[in-house]
Amino acid sequence: MEINWYPGHMARARRLLADQLRRVDVVLELCDARLPDSSRNPELEKLTAGKKRVLLLNKADLADLNLTAGWLRLYRSQGLEAAPFSATSGKAKEALALIDRAAREAVEKAAAKGMRKTVRAMVVGVPNVGKSTLINKLHGSGIAQTGDKPGVTRANQWVNISPYLQLMDSPGLMWPKLSDQVAARRLCYIGSIKDDVVDLPMLTIYLLEDLLAVRPDAACARFRISDPSLRGEALLEDVCKGRGFLMKGGVYDYDRCCAVVLDEFRAGKCGRITLELPPKPRPKEEDAHAED
Repeated sequence: MEINWYPGHMARARRLLADQLRRVDVVLELCDARLPDSSRNPELEKLTAGKKRVLLLNKADLADLNLTAGWLRLYRSQGLEAAPFSATSGKAKEALALIDRAAREAVEKAAAKGMRKTVRAMVVGVPNVGKSTLINKLHGSGIAQTGDKPGVTRANQWVNISPYLQLMDSPGLMWPKLSDQVAARRLCYIGSIKDDVVDLPMLTIYLLEDLLAVRPDAACARFRISDPSLRGEALLEDVCKGRGFLMKGGVYDYDRCCAVVLDEFRAGKCGRITLELPPKPRPKEEDAHAED
């Protein structure tokens, strides 16, 4: 299953983002805590160079706590201000404190000149990681349009959070070539890529196999899988039988099965699951040799 997706509005979004970044003090990047690596756009590193950055591992309430802690250690070791968050159930003051800390230098410089600075922060990330939901949380109302499909936010929009803080909600930004097909599939799992451009039965099989690899007990219980060693179409058929996704004559209802499995994973109904493990630290001996 080959996945490539970079519609025209993504190119426009990239140009808009690059233009608006000149006016921004802080970049607030969101990724999905269940996929901390795959759900980060590698182009953002270059686009935001020289800006104060904060990385929120959003939907942390749906992810494995220990693995989230491991990813946070990794990102912090790379010099990134990183924190777990839930845009749906988290506390706004925690995210605001991170923005304040990142903007402190700019605020102090303005204060030294006798000015009260209005901090401008841009919220960035791939589609469907919760950017608009976060802005609504910080604003305290549904000012930014949200949805469980990619492409809901189509244009940059500034939102006043306080007299001295403005946030920009930017469209989700993908990168032009999805060369890593595993990452591409995982972006499909969380809805960053539209369902209608992929083979949903194959995508659902890949997701079920990934869930069985990391949390077999939870996957079997949720989808009533009788044999965790099943793979491919046999696995999809087993879920159809277990959950009763059958049509007249006992025909497997693949469409309903795929829709339910994907929807339940995206909604966090499979329990706290992280599909990506943080890389193991290099042994000290290797580090020493690398410095020689």
